[in-house]
Amino acid sequence: MARTLPPVQAIRAEIDALFTEGRDLVEVIEDIARLGARLIIQTAVEAEVDAFLGRTRYQRANAATRSDETHAIRPGHRNGHCPTTIKTTTGPVTIARPKLRNTTEAFASRLFGTGVTRTHALETLVIASFVRGLSVRDVEATLADALGPEAALSKSTVSTICQAIVAEYDTWCRRDLSGVELDYLFCDASHFKMHDGQRAEPVLAAWGITTEGKPIFVGLAPAAAESTDAWHDFLTDLAERGLRPPLLVISDGAPGLITAAEQVFPASLRQRCVIHKCRNVLSKVSAGDQAEVKAAFWNIFDLSGLENDDKEIEPGQNLVTRIQARIDVFADTWRARYPAAVKSLLADRASLTTYLRFPLEHHKRIRHSNFIERTFGETRRRAKVIGRFPGETSCVSLVWAVLDRAARGWRGFTMTSKGLRILQDLRRALLAPPSRLRPTNTPATDSTPETAAA
Repeated sequence: MARTLPPVQAIRAEIDALFTEGRDLVEVIEDIARLGARLIIQTAVEAEVDAFLGRTRYQRANAATRSDETHAIRPGHRNGHCPTTIKTTTGPVTIARPKLRNTTEAFASRLFGTGVTRTHALETLVIASFVRGLSVRDVEATLADALGPEAALSKSTVSTICQAIVAEYDTWCRRDLSGVELDYLFCDASHFKMHDGQRAEPVLAAWGITTEGKPIFVGLAPAAAESTDAWHDFLTDLAERGLRPPLLVISDGAPGLITAAEQVFPASLRQRCVIHKCRNVLSKVSAGDQAEVKAAFWNIFDLSGLENDDKEIEPGQNLVTRIQARIDVFADTWRARYPAAVKSLLADRASLTTYLRFPLEHHKRIRHSNFIERTFGETRRRAKVIGRFPGETSCVSLVWAVLDRAARGWRGFTMTSKGLRILQDLRRALLAPPSRLRPTNTPATDSTPETAAA
């Protein structure tokens, strides 16, 4: 007989299941808000019960330690749950309210007080935790404002919830990456206001596709600017924790990122995001011609026009050469009218076609760095309600929380037998090239330099 999951684990399972349904991210985010309210309230109530009994779930009274002198070990035990519906700003949610048996005194939740059926626990706990820098005092203050002083959580309960969030993120930032082998590494940044009186600053992010075709969220860190030093430190940290060089690094045209990627992963190829480049080109074109220039730009990379020439399009240098020829045609057509736009395109022409060396079935997803653009956009949309974050910890914690959950619903890459052969050939050529053979006219010798000189 299957064991019933504890309420907190059951809610987490519901949240995880949202990302396996293939639904639009915006719709999923709204459901996460509703389930997030249940999760936070349920976690708080369970923490109150732990504090009341002086021990955690499944822990026996005679086995509980008394290292925490603030909580006496009381007799009694949990006796299931009863459903309780609470009104929140995300709509009514139902939680499993714990029931206790054989206690010497009645348990009363200070979160709900007596007969409380309306709470802003989602807003107060999430905003106080993520937005106010995980301050226990702020959590207590906002809960007291929303529910009244008699319904405030104890300091130990608030501290437990906040410390768990911080610990989870810190552990993720220090995890070993030696077991991660990537074909593709995507790098991008999104800007948020983190410091008083300062402009929006970037949060650097990296995610990738493993050699098995699975998506993985790799790294996240705040920075003062998208400089070479900032990106170099970020990528170096990933490498020092064991991340091996990928076959291809996909990014926008940020000079600092490009330079850092070439320094940290010199053997990896680099792909310039074609979507960002299209925007760069169109920014130098008059409004009346933008539709025509845009169509001409994307026609450069349309492989359907090559099907009449080849029975089967083969990725590789020949395909790169043919697309480069189309870039020359585009330049000849528009150079006289928009020289600045053509100059912008030609400046990155080599890195715009690197993806053509990779499997055809991956082309449309590795030629741009917008893999999580909508996720970043959703994070920024919610951050507008907050205004300015009080510091790096609160900002990065919120961004990480959104991306970490969203990453579980990212689609992987299809790996065909032909595609795997192409990737393996590239891996041998780029990351594990054969050692240079000894010239035939040089005799082999085991002598040391010293004996040879003698």
